[in-house]
Amino acid sequence: MSVLDFDLSDRDFWAKPMSEREEAFERLRSLDAPAFFEESEMTYMPKGPGYYALVKHADILEASRNPEVFCSGDGGATNIPDMPAEFAEYFGSMINMDDPRHARLRRIVSRAFTPKMIKQFESDVEAAAVGIVDDLLAKGPGCDFVTEVAARLPLKIICDMMGIPERDYQFVFDRSNIILGGFDPEYTGDDLTQLAERLLNAGMELQQLVQDLAAHRADNPTGDLTSSLVNANLDGERLTMQELGSFFILLVVAGNETTRNAISYGMRLLTKNPDQRALWLEDVDGRAPGAVEEIVRLASPVNFMRRKATRDFEMNGHLYRKGQKVVLFYWAANRDAAVFDDPLRFDITRHPNPHVGYGGPGPHFCLGAHLARREITVMFRELLRRVPRIEVGKPDRLHSSFINGIKHMECAF
Repeated sequence: MSVLDFDLSDRDFWAKPMSEREEAFERLRSLDAPAFFEESEMTYMPKGPGYYALVKHADILEASRNPEVFCSGDGGATNIPDMPAEFAEYFGSMINMDDPRHARLRRIVSRAFTPKMIKQFESDVEAAAVGIVDDLLAKGPGCDFVTEVAARLPLKIICDMMGIPERDYQFVFDRSNIILGGFDPEYTGDDLTQLAERLLNAGMELQQLVQDLAAHRADNPTGDLTSSLVNANLDGERLTMQELGSFFILLVVAGNETTRNAISYGMRLLTKNPDQRALWLEDVDGRAPGAVEEIVRLASPVNFMRRKATRDFEMNGHLYRKGQKVVLFYWAANRDAAVFDDPLRFDITRHPNPHVGYGGPGPHFCLGAHLARREITVMFRELLRRVPRIEVGKPDRLHSSFINGIKHMECAF
């Protein structure tokens, strides 16, 4: 550690300019073995024993392929300290589980996210994107691209899928911001001693929203996802109300925040790389698949997931002991020069593009990847065709170690 003058556990590190973050992770990738960091003190989570930072693409692939060794369920995957028991009621979703519990829940809910099912939502996604661009043109330049464009599409689609009425969109949006607000005072306040209470309240309110809806849908089913889930019976298996609530929190938080930030980051990349915008405009539909994958690679909306070793295990020349934590920094792996030629370059024709923006291979690969790709594709298709010269200003970044987020960004066209 003597060669490193930064600390990934320091909240201030995640407020540094992006160039400094990129330099830090480049230095970590150049080390012969993964660096070890002490955990930071948190008011609502006990300080743990520390963790190894996995920043190389090869390490993240290998750890992801061995979920029986690098588990998610012992203390949780979405936080570095072990999750307190009181948080599990709201945030103990399948992303924080291992098989067989993880497989059971994923088996029940995955039927709503197959390519065939996503195709049924295509017209809804397209209509929503048209309406968002209509509103953008009506308001004119100077508006906030994040709140007026990028955030609206995934929020509407997720809420519509679940059957959440439009009057509750802002309620869901605000609570998801609190849950993934990191250390950012705009969402979590200045007093970190009250952060746990805010997180628990936000989780409780979202869970109550969907449980009330589910109770009604149990007797009055419609065609929405809540009706399907509350009445699902797969080989005798049903979701409990607590499982349904935790899944909804995972869905609205992951589905809203990640796609919102991919769209925001993509617009920033197009602004900074006019040659790539021109290239995409030459064939909007044909180049969309490659462009979307490259946006997700560089955006890497989720910075990391955590795992814990269930036994001693040697991986890529390093021995991990039972009980040790490893943190999979997807953002860093997606900039690994050993895999990506000129990794900081935005290239919509990049091929192959084996990024881990949706997580690594294995049981925890993003369930909503098909939907996210569709939403990003449709949103940019509508923007490029109707507002081809739209640009955005300097992003106001979220102060968070977990989410690579953009809170606000002024647009001009």
